[in-house]
Amino acid sequence: MAMKPSPSRRRRRAPAKSQRFRITLTELLWALIGLLLTIGGTLLKASTTGMPWTWANGQVPLHFLGVSYQIGAVMLVGCLGGRNAAVMSQIAYLALGLAGFQVFSQGGGMKYLTEPSFGYLLGFVPAAWICGYIAFKAPPRLESLAFSGLCGVIVVHTVGIAYLILSYFLKWIDAASMPFTKALMTYSVNLLPGQLAVICAIAVLAYCLRRVMFY
Repeated sequence: MAMKPSPSRRRRRAPAKSQRFRITLTELLWALIGLLLTIGGTLLKASTTGMPWTWANGQVPLHFLGVSYQIGAVMLVGCLGGRNAAVMSQIAYLALGLAGFQVFSQGGGMKYLTEPSFGYLLGFVPAAWICGYIAFKAPPRLESLAFSGLCGVIVVHTVGIAYLILSYFLKWIDAASMPFTKALMTYSVNLLPGQLAVICAIAVLAYCLRRVMFY
């Protein structure tokens, strides 16, 4: 009859290493770049030029798209830095704004929590993650980068509309002065064409930069 090995002689298995969330220095650098781009994009109006034959006397006509480059900056850092860097940049952006720094389009501070547009800012965080996740699922192609930006825009508006509904339910917004349909048109419907144009430009820029930087 074979004898069983004593417990002291049994081979002990090493405990499996837990998968930990790690942030690299490169991601921190992209997060900082994303934060600065978002702040700068908030202040910069998105415009397009007219056709070359409309240029006269050295003047180039600009046509305002009705939006800023803010949402484009959010998606750009997702396409270039990945999901972790994009999320960190937007969390830092929200933290700065709520702390009182004038980085939002209409100022900053905790009072911004009751603004109708705050839900769209809040949507930057999951949108940045989604955009960064999709952008690095496959080798960079123009259509995949544009699709990742489009998914990010959809997430921003989904969270923003949900926050609008919550704001009206909690009576943070006076429905008499601004009906829900007017708020929906102001913060979603009217801005979508310009935002989609910005996303197309960002996709081209991200594609070119990733080809140049070989990743």
